[in-house]
Amino acid sequence: MSEISAPIVVMTGATSGIGRLAAIELASRGAHLVLIARSEVNAEATGNAIRTVAPQAQIDIHYADLTRLETVSAVGQTIAREYGRIDVLINNAGIHAFAPRTTVDGYDEMMAVNYLAPWLLTSTLRETLIRSAPSRIVTTASEASRHHGKIELTGDMFAPTRFSWLGSSRIYGRTKLLDIMLSLELSRQLEGTGVAVNCLDPGFNVTGLGRELSFAPMLERILTRLKIGDPRRGAGIIVRLAMDAEFGTATGGYFSVKDATPLEPVSPADDPNARQALWAITHEVLGAIS
Repeated sequence: MSEISAPIVVMTGATSGIGRLAAIELASRGAHLVLIARSEVNAEATGNAIRTVAPQAQIDIHYADLTRLETVSAVGQTIAREYGRIDVLINNAGIHAFAPRTTVDGYDEMMAVNYLAPWLLTSTLRETLIRSAPSRIVTTASEASRHHGKIELTGDMFAPTRFSWLGSSRIYGRTKLLDIMLSLELSRQLEGTGVAVNCLDPGFNVTGLGRELSFAPMLERILTRLKIGDPRRGAGIIVRLAMDAEFGTATGGYFSVKDATPLEPVSPADDPNARQALWAITHEVLGAIS
């Protein structure tokens, strides 16, 4: 980590859920937060929540719609120009859509937000992170990746597909599998640069549970009362990978929310050749934007 007292942490998905809790903890540890948000209202509320705990926190807000990949590229380029260094990039934003939606770019919405956007943002900030080494890239994946169904590594896998709310978990799991593959392949590519690249399973977290389901608020209240799915655990593993010394040099890991135990990814994320093939496919699909 940089010797300067305020490490610069770029983060998506910090305006709600475990991301907001992680941002608050990062600020309390002295991080200079550079948050990428979509909603000005949510960003302002998050800034207020952070300053309640860390009044002197440095917080910069940049705006992008992760369903619109040109805005992702643009915000990445802006951040690369404005900051001399980046100590940590945290790809935390994600959605679980319970009905199929197509982005303006023609991709499945979950694929765009959960995988294509972090791939593009990371690629845009890659050289800055290398120049800033020792630095870190942390990506929020999920053990839902174990339920991804059948996957074929072609450019068509990003295209919209029909699914019911029950079948949405398979698509969500697929996007998180790709996040793991992204992280592990990037670790290989950046070996020896001083950039530590890791991903994590945040476990089950009540906060923001099934936002699109009508019964979600009631279920969230019940689970909170039963102390099931404490979001502080999910936030904690993000902060550990971003800030703790033991993860400053560890790279190429996929870690559990349970005591940061290493996890073995499911196939094909366990195959280096498949990971490289996915990278090549994604680069071909997004090359014009990046």
